Amino acid sequence: MILDKPLADIGGKGLFTKEIDDALLQGRIDIAVHSMKDVPTYLPEGTILPCNLPREDVRDAFICLTANSLAELPAGSVVGSASLRRQSQILYRYPSLKVVNFRGNVQTRLRKLKEGDVHATLLALAGLKRLNMAETATSVLSVEEMLPAVAQGAIGIACRSNDDTMMNYLSSLNHEDTRLAVACEREFLSVLDGNCRTPIAAYASRDKDGNCSFRGLLASPDGSIVYETSRTGPYDFDVMVEMGKDAGHELKAKAGSGFFDSLQ
Repeated sequence: MILDKPLADIGGKGLFTKEIDDALLQGRIDIAVHSMKDVPTYLPEGTILPCNLPREDVRDAFICLTANSLAELPAGSVVGSASLRRQSQILYRYPSLKVVNFRGNVQTRLRKLKEGDVHATLLALAGLKRLNMAETATSVLSVEEMLPAVAQGAIGIACRSNDDTMMNYLSSLNHEDTRLAVACEREFLSVLDGNCRTPIAAYASRDKDGNCSFRGLLASPDGSIVYETSRTGPYDFDVMVEMGKDAGHELKAKAGSGFFDSLQ
């Protein structure tokens, strides 16, 4: 409904989930299906999220009519993105590019791209796949080049915390590897008190040895300051939650309070 303002100015992340949360708490629906990257780090009182579905591809897609990658874009090219996470990482690696706020659903953004409003844009590959539009991706960025948003590609299903029947049903659908990875990343975000004015990225996954490999990033919107950290440990809920928390505290200490004050 509101496309001309940054998300942070109109309510932040909770804006995407509030109407569904209200319907759940009022008993108008029995379950709420969320894109986990849109879910605030706290859940409304009276709700629980016992289920994550198997995670889709976490990477970002590069979409452009004239170049095959960010590296190929000429200096001064305009990249459209509403995501501060993407904006900061683009400008960090390619300071000669310009990034502008770019909102709307996928179809709207692709239309604006074709009309020449911007030279390129980035979208979550998971979203394109779910819309059967993966072929619109010019190329796919590696997680090394563009660290994903917390819980990108993950779907969560919530119910009322007093609804044992629904809780048991959803628990049987849960994909535990995804649940643990999302919990690790969300703990990292929670420590950093991430909002829509703070570029934050994180990715936890199972490595070839079966352990959890975690990477986290905190940056300034203009990409001039980037703090990164990584962790490896057993693929275990308690360990991974602690890993995310510890990584968040590390970057919070590195950045200092002045860094966050400057983003308000």
